[in-house]
Amino acid sequence: MNNKPTNKWRKRIHEIIYEADTFQGKLFDLVLILTISISVILVTLESVDNYDSKYHSFLNISEWIITILFSIEYILRIISVKKPLKYIFSFYGIIDMLSIIPKYISLFVFGTSSLAALRALRLMRIFKILKMNRFIGASTNFRRLLSAGRAKIIVFILFIIIFSVISGTIMYLIEGNVNKGFENIPKSIYWAIVTLTTVGYGDIAPSTTLGQIFSSFIMILGYSIIAIGLVTSNMPLSKRKKLKLNTQSCSNCLKENHTDDAEFCSKCGESLTNE
Repeated sequence: MNNKPTNKWRKRIHEIIYEADTFQGKLFDLVLILTISISVILVTLESVDNYDSKYHSFLNISEWIITILFSIEYILRIISVKKPLKYIFSFYGIIDMLSIIPKYISLFVFGTSSLAALRALRLMRIFKILKMNRFIGASTNFRRLLSAGRAKIIVFILFIIIFSVISGTIMYLIEGNVNKGFENIPKSIYWAIVTLTTVGYGDIAPSTTLGQIFSSFIMILGYSIIAIGLVTSNMPLSKRKKLKLNTQSCSNCLKENHTDDAEFCSKCGESLTNE
């Protein structure tokens, strides 16, 4: 009997943090994405000498505040699931950990604070919020196709932006100390956008072996994205519309993408309700 209030509390936290079908869940995700975006901007500005010299204290304090908030969120994610290790060693769990530890390590190892830019990886959580195809209006086929096309464009642009920030940050970490072209994160992101979109101005180029290998990967990926876009643009939407998926996450195995009428997890059979 004493465990009932605790279980209710854990389920409530799980519903807010892991899901986006309630108002509180959507609000949490939006605030989280906003905080992650601000954090990435702060780390990016810190890599620019002019900004860092003028606003170092403000940038450092702001990053510590966000790191503490992320730490609290990370702990809440662990205690709100039935199998904490499942989350800790999951893809997003590892990314969440990587977004926190660099700032703490910087207390003991100088120069590691720039690794906090890895929290840009957390921006991938935005795709969870974008699982909202079920809200597209169904008044006419024309409006459906128009809305679906707009959603594709938005998702594609967001993917390019997020991947450019991540790959630019990685290249800054690889080339920053040896190549003036990658002296800060904004310039590195510019290189990533030019390379990923296959424009290739050539004004900035990697000089290390690792940087050249990573650059080659980005070039190939850029062509792959264009090819995938051409293929998927002709895929019919009717099949995808038959299944109405929500963002419910199982507190036992972390399985997502259940149907709207699902009461139990399709993977482990755990109840998806709060009762």
